Order: sequence, then structure tokens, then C-alpha cells
Amino acid sequence: MGLFDFFKGGSGSKGTASPSTLRKHAARVANKRAQAPDRWDSIQALAQMGTPEAIEALLVRFSFQTDPSITDQEEKDAAFEAAIEAGPNAIEPVKQLLRTGETIAWPLRILDRLLEPEEVIAELLGALSAMHLEYERDPERKLSLLSTLEERRDPRIIEAAARFLEDVNETARFYAAGAIYAQGSADAVRPALLAALAKEDSVRTRARILEGFAARGWDVGDLREKLLKQLPPGFAIDAKGLVTKK
Repeated sequence: MGLFDFFKGGSGSKGTASPSTLRKHAARVANKRAQAPDRWDSIQALAQMGTPEAIEALLVRFSFQTDPSITDQEEKDAAFEAAIEAGPNAIEPVKQLLRTGETIAWPLRILDRLLEPEEVIAELLGALSAMHLEYERDPERKLSLLSTLEERRDPRIIEAAARFLEDVNETARFYAAGAIYAQGSADAVRPALLAALAKEDSVRTRARILEGFAARGWDVGDLREKLLKQLPPGFAIDAKGLVTKK
């Protein structure tokens, strides 16, 4: 009897395995120093199980890299396909990975295949809501979430991104402005954008905010004189406070 036959039920459906068997394969998949053929066998075994616990174990494979790179990619692709094949069984483990993993790229790819777009955005916003605005030694997850929202369209994104206009990380502020403007109408957060513009010390983020004002025909009100002293290259503000981009 082959390995796949052991984990398949008699009708060809996905089977179950003992807790000890699951633990053995989970440990092997999580071990970057394991022999590649052994780790591959365990990836396949967990894929055949297809349970939430097996998928959770498989998702650990996205947390490290191995050499050679072609093997690393093949293993991650196999874990990805296993999650897709598991369907509903994969949803909760993948959501958890999106919320807590070091990177959002793989769980986001999986959720995009398993959920409707509005459900994926809800998960992204949920993960973002747990982020704070203070200094972080490694802000990459937050930056990835904000930059990803710039590529999505949903009215909920505007309010969720607006609070990051006050983030201590300049790149977060830059992406937050982009995510807001990408949604089209952003009138509701114009006051927040104006407040951010008043204290923004980054030229590129100031330019991004001003670009949105110019595109929408918004004026800068009482900030005109202050902003004239620190306009990024390519921008002008007329006597009425309207921003134009040269």
C-alpha cells in the first residue's frame, strides 16, 4: 500500500490520521534542516489528510526558506495547492496566518482563491485593526497590509486607513494616503488628510496628499501660507487655496 493510499479512504475521499502521525509530519514540514525528500513526503501526507489541523501544519512551510530555491518554491507551491484543495477546511487556519504570520503574501493568495473579494477585504481590515501607530522594529506586516489595500476597492478601506495618517512610520503614512485615494471619493476623511498635511515632514508623503487634493479640486484652507513655504516640486497653490500639479 502506497503512502497516498494509506491516507485516502476507500472511496477516494480524504482520510484521517492518528495524532502521532499528524505530529510526525507536522514536525518534519516545519524543520528546514530535514532532508528535502522526507519533508516532501510529509507535505504530501498532510495534503492528503486535508483537515484543518493538517493545513495549519502545512502553512508553517511558508515561514522559512531553504536551498536550493527551486526546491523551496516547489514545496511552498505544494502547500499552497493543498490549502486550495482543502477548501473550507483551510479557511480558518489561513485567516489565522494572515493575522499573525510574518508575511501576508501567501495567506492572501490563498484567501483570494477561497473567499469572495469583500470577505478578503474584511480579513485584511481585521488584521490592520490590530496594528498600532507607534514605533515598531519590524513594521513590514503593517506596511504590506496598507500597500495591499491600495490595490483593493471597498468603502470600508477609507476609514480603516485614515488613522495611519498619524503613524510614526513615514512609509505607513504614505501607503495610508494611497489606500484612501484609491477608493475614489474620500470626502469623508478630507479633514484628516488636511490635518496630516499640516504636520507632514516627508516630502514624498506631502506630495502624495497634495496630489489627491489637486485631483479632487480641494482647497487647503488656512494652510495655504504654511504650505507655500514647503511645497514639493511640481505643485502650486493659487490664491483660493486650490492645489494644482504642474
